Amino acid sequence: MANIVIVSGSPSSTSRSEQVLLYLGKRVEQEGFSIKHISVKDVEAGDLLFGNFNSEQVKQISLELEQADGVIVGTPVYKSSYSGVLKALIDLLPQDILQDTPVLPLMTGGSASHLLAIEYTLKPLLASLKGQTIKGLYFQDSQLDKTRENPITDIEILERTEKQLDYFLGKVNQNIKYHRLVQVY
Repeated sequence: MANIVIVSGSPSSTSRSEQVLLYLGKRVEQEGFSIKHISVKDVEAGDLLFGNFNSEQVKQISLELEQADGVIVGTPVYKSSYSGVLKALIDLLPQDILQDTPVLPLMTGGSASHLLAIEYTLKPLLASLKGQTIKGLYFQDSQLDKTRENPITDIEILERTEKQLDYFLGKVNQNIKYHRLVQVY
């Protein structure tokens, strides 16, 4: 069974980003994949603030990401970029932790004016970890209702989300098949 790790860069458990990630986790499980949720809010603040590379939590996160067949990373937009706490966590991870791993990036923001933040900030951050990022998803707050089980209220965005999720899971399956072939030889 393929292992998908979901990383939340939101410091709030009730954020729109968190709710979308929880929904995607349920969708991924429905497709037969196992999931593991990692949240920046579950990491000791002191470890993030002081760059504690030897933290047991950080080591565990590194292990889970290293073993992942695919990763979904989500964050709210803050000042036209990803959350600072997500960056603090990323800075503690090995430089090639996502080597050849399919990664689905997503961001939530208050308006369309932050749409390019995913292209200019989050994707380059994930690429620095050697992840294979795909197109990604951007949600405006007006397209989400964080009180619903499926927080995506806009039909067009929901369809785009389903397409991107299918594409991402297809890439994960291709990657698994490739690695199995390489092991045989």
